[in-house]
Amino acid sequence: MLGVLINTVAVIAGSLIGLLFKKGIPQKFTDAVMIGIGLCSLYIGISGALEGENALILIGAIAVGAIIGTALDLDGRLNQLGDAIGRRTSRGEGSVSVAAGFVTASLLFCVGAMTIVGSLDAGLTGNNRLLFTKSLLDFISAIVLAVSMGTGVLFSSVFVLVFQGLIVLMAQWLRPVFTPAAIAELTCAGSVIIVGLGLNLIGVTKIKVANYLPAIVVAPFLSWLAPIVSSLFGRI
Repeated sequence: MLGVLINTVAVIAGSLIGLLFKKGIPQKFTDAVMIGIGLCSLYIGISGALEGENALILIGAIAVGAIIGTALDLDGRLNQLGDAIGRRTSRGEGSVSVAAGFVTASLLFCVGAMTIVGSLDAGLTGNNRLLFTKSLLDFISAIVLAVSMGTGVLFSSVFVLVFQGLIVLMAQWLRPVFTPAAIAELTCAGSVIIVGLGLNLIGVTKIKVANYLPAIVVAPFLSWLAPIVSSLFGRI
């Protein structure tokens, strides 16, 4: 868990530094940075989406994820959490800002091959080198994100700790599921969600992005099930 803890501390430290810088930066500059982050999110999302190898898995993951997320009202619950955090920890920072910062940072920090492979390596072999490298990248990213998106980025450290920590602790059981193909499809589904985030950040759409988060969990399992289903149909 050492790599996960260092990654979490890196996000917290970067967020705190970004929040300190934010206080001295005029609003027009933070708004400009936010739009820039939106454009970068689009680039990251499009690049990651191209890693997918099966469009049917992506469609299935997004569809099932949307049904689960909408049924659970994840977006509404997240905004309620953002409202609560905003009332207790910040002044003049709206709940939408807190929620958007939390979701954006959590996805950017946790969606991708580096997160999954690094956490699996840490859990199976104790090798934290990939997570250490990721920690440095997340530290820098957290500074930039916190400048424009505020307190929500700081609280994404909780998601980093829980998400990566669970993968480390369950590495022995998750290894058969998180095959290279499954990681590619997870990255693809998460990246499509990041595209939605990017569109929201630049003001083009108002997608309830959090309702699609279950797709990140659904995608690896669909990837694992696809060959089994295909073989069954092949026998019929």
